[in-house]
Amino acid sequence: MADSISPVYVGEEAAGFVSASLLSGDTLGQGAITVLPNVSYKVNLKKFDLTSSSVRDASCDFDDYGDVNYAEKALTPEGFAVNKQLCKLDWLNTYAGSQMNVGVNSVLPSSFEEYIISNIGAVVGADVETSIWQGATSNNGEFDGFQTQFLADSDVEDVAGTTLSATNIVEELGKVRDAIPAAIYGKEDLAIYVGTNAFKFYVSAQAALGYLNQFHAGVTEANFEGIKIIACSGLSDDTMVAARKSNLFFATDLSGDMTEVRLLDMADKDGSDNVRVIMKWNAGVGYAYGSEVVFYYS
Repeated sequence: MADSISPVYVGEEAAGFVSASLLSGDTLGQGAITVLPNVSYKVNLKKFDLTSSSVRDASCDFDDYGDVNYAEKALTPEGFAVNKQLCKLDWLNTYAGSQMNVGVNSVLPSSFEEYIISNIGAVVGADVETSIWQGATSNNGEFDGFQTQFLADSDVEDVAGTTLSATNIVEELGKVRDAIPAAIYGKEDLAIYVGTNAFKFYVSAQAALGYLNQFHAGVTEANFEGIKIIACSGLSDDTMVAARKSNLFFATDLSGDMTEVRLLDMADKDGSDNVRVIMKWNAGVGYAYGSEVVFYYS
């Protein structure tokens, strides 16, 4: 009897599969925010502010001047899973089917295993991309995204938005620019994050000005008066965020025991022609300084 192979990847062995899935979305795939890859339970985002009154004239004595504001903000990733069952009979007429049999003597070709994992991984990546920005933990399969957190944070600089178009996108980007705090304006990792519709409108506006050749298929980053514009499909329409990459965090555990990818051929377990796919991971987002975030929304 041929062996029915059921690959199991847990912890570090699963890191490559899960990492590829999670990082396949626009935001993480571009490295647009800071990834914390080894957070099994919780990470504290540290806020440390030294007031300007701490600077004094030098003297021979040691005098403690000024105030230090120190606080920690917890980022706790939530656990998620994919459980999917497929029937091998549905694949017999495909190329993958030509390489396998059904029944207890069946063997899954490695190409079919890779195909299943990669396709389910792509779905996971798309869902994570949406959760990063629009997610709400009250919805099954989502964690609280940046937009949900920004709306609840009075420290975040809100900018009243409108319905974006190719004719007003430049003006509306100007409102975001004007709201950026002086303390972070000009920082190398500062960016304006926009949704797909806003990015298309900006490209259209630039084309009208004769800059069409700067953009082509697959380009997801542009520039507005020296500030990077990064397209993230997970952002809601008519929404923009200005922040530093070093202030936006995505936490997950790529090597812990809770990270798992399994492909179970059920032929030698219950005699069926089913294949079960199991993927487990954790994920969450957060930021340290709300006062350094500009949130444009209508």
